[in-house]
Amino acid sequence: QLQVVESGGGLVQPGGSLRLSCAASGLDLDAYAIGWFRRVPGKEREGVSCIDRRGGTTITAESVKGRFTISRDSAKRTVYLQMSSLKPEDTGVYFCAAGGLNFGCATAPASYSYWGLGTQVTVSS
Repeated sequence: QLQVVESGGGLVQPGGSLRLSCAASGLDLDAYAIGWFRRVPGKEREGVSCIDRRGGTTITAESVKGRFTISRDSAKRTVYLQMSSLKPEDTGVYFCAAGGLNFGCATAPASYSYWGLGTQVTVSS
């Protein structure tokens, strides 16, 4: 059974940090580009960041640039989203997705075939 699973969400105070993890069963995550998306209340789903299969190319949305960093650990077959200097407007459900892009990565949801169920991130004092 193909399954993508996010973890690491939670409640954090403004200015704090969280690290989200993306792992998979039934598919080799190393063979896929990975994207992180979020659904913030009142807004459409937003592409936050993505990383290509080899980990050499990343894209980060302007809204989180300088605060969020995506990386992948091939040995652990896991992709991370390190989030720092979190703001209340970062609150939302964060999704990981795997896509079979041959080159690079994309922050468009249509580029991804396999999606996790999401993990809640709440930034509040």
